[in-house]
Amino acid sequence: MKLPQWFDQIDRSSSLVIEWQRAMTAIPAMGPESGGDGEKEKADWVKGLLQEIGYDALTDYPAPDPRVSCGWRPNFLVRWHGRDRSKTAWVMTHLDVVPPGDLKLWSSDPFTLTVAGDRLIGRGVEDNQQGLVSALLAVRSLREAGVTPACNIGLAVVADEENGSEFGLHYLLKHHRNAFGDQDLIIVPDAGDEKGLTIEIAEKSILWLQVQVQGKQCHASTPSQGINAHRAAAHLAVKLDSLYQTFNHSDALFDPPVSTFEPTKKECNVPNINSIPGEDIFYLDSRVLPHYSLQSVEDRIQELCREVEAQFGVTIALSSKQRAAAAPPTAADAPVVQALKRSIAAVKGSEAKMIGIGGGTVAAAFRAAGLPAAVWSTLEDTAHQPDESSLISNTLSDAKVLAHLFMG
Repeated sequence: MKLPQWFDQIDRSSSLVIEWQRAMTAIPAMGPESGGDGEKEKADWVKGLLQEIGYDALTDYPAPDPRVSCGWRPNFLVRWHGRDRSKTAWVMTHLDVVPPGDLKLWSSDPFTLTVAGDRLIGRGVEDNQQGLVSALLAVRSLREAGVTPACNIGLAVVADEENGSEFGLHYLLKHHRNAFGDQDLIIVPDAGDEKGLTIEIAEKSILWLQVQVQGKQCHASTPSQGINAHRAAAHLAVKLDSLYQTFNHSDALFDPPVSTFEPTKKECNVPNINSIPGEDIFYLDSRVLPHYSLQSVEDRIQELCREVEAQFGVTIALSSKQRAAAAPPTAADAPVVQALKRSIAAVKGSEAKMIGIGGGTVAAAFRAAGLPAAVWSTLEDTAHQPDESSLISNTLSDAKVLAHLFMG
């Protein structure tokens, strides 16, 4: 298919990329778990932009959440009609972002967009604003060219992706599954590589555990009068490294090709140096290949906890913060995968390959609901990092791929 003249419209849209990214970056759309008030303000801004672009239908699906001031989390679906109205090509993006973390590690204010040539810097510019901007540019270019897409175009905008999607896509699929058709094409621009030549079709299982170690607090000068929960927790954190040897299956589809088990967040124990901590809490982030059941991993972790309890005289309690067994993969020959491959080849001149990843995306929820989904984007892979960045050129290139796919 010859690349049409309306691709020129996308190439001339750099200023729009900056304008839209600047406006969204200035809205810290964080969930209550991250100390935020949800995504409503950002959702309202996106809806205002959609009114400027124009659309055929917009439906709200608010998820009740009394923790935020408005009482709900925003989810909405937008449609533009195509020649074939029996199916829709969806692009799924999320509104929420993660906290900026240590501000000293940023070169500028995380919520004020910095433009450095082709690079945009700010929290959320890559995860997931780039995908949203690319989709909107693709639709805008088709509408301004006055062309009708091959099938309906859909934009699914959801909340709560960064904290498990209970108030986002999981809510949508639980209460409004029929909003998506079994023949629809679903694209999630939430992971990728710097060349945009990988299509993610499979994900690992996710297990996030809180590990609470209980000992006995005492003065640090008389440690024999207490039980140091911090020492026991430290030994357990190291002991958990053995999970890499126990669950050592490798699958080349995934990057990295093995299951991962990493201690991450640690909560404050005692506020002063001269006290033995009576309680210590840390967290374990596990990404497990589908080859293993999460139950087998949990059973082994429990065994390691019992060993540390016996060694140090502590008690250890585990609680799950996220537990998601791997969904069935999207088939490599699924229509959405093949359509993406054709459009990537047409725009980029190279063939994309199929991969699996350890990071969870909302595509897993689609797959679990029996809806094949493909995850793709051209990314710098700076999500969740200080100085998170996105390239304008990647945004424009991805918009072309999406526009090509929409036209069939």
